[in-house]
Amino acid sequence: MNTSSRELNYVTANRFYVEMESSITACFTECQGLGVTVKTEKFSEGGVNDQQRVLLSQAEFSDVTLKRGITNDLTFWTWISQILSNVGSNAKQRRNVNILLFNQAGETMQCWTLIGAVPISWKAPSLSAESNTVAIEELTLTYEGLKVDTTRSGGASILSGRDSAGYFSSN
Repeated sequence: MNTSSRELNYVTANRFYVEMESSITACFTECQGLGVTVKTEKFSEGGVNDQQRVLLSQAEFSDVTLKRGITNDLTFWTWISQILSNVGSNAKQRRNVNILLFNQAGETMQCWTLIGAVPISWKAPSLSAESNTVAIEELTLTYEGLKVDTTRSGGASILSGRDSAGYFSSN
């Protein structure tokens, strides 16, 4: 077994980037909440005391919160302000967003594509004259689907609409 190639495959949680609009848009300090839960319905069958029946239902994707230091880039605010206004066809603009995790060698280990993402919350940093910490802004996204791959997958794009079946494309 070649141990030298295995040494580079470990992953630390601090080597990630977020892509919006087909490019890496910012270095983020934190990404929270990425996950999916399949809803279940459990019931007992008469006379069977050592088992229960489990029916699987819809998947529920948890909201993702992205945090980054404030810059002069207004990407977050521009996107959520489009949601707040009802003017124009892009008012409810959805995007596919890639969250990329890299190993120590800079190779993409996993790529999570949030399908049909839309911002639902934006927070400005707390400001204090006595603080010397970095000002952090937050953007919370909800999304309709999730694609996980070990390479950079299609995504990070502004979506023009749903397909004929009513879904957003993952690439």
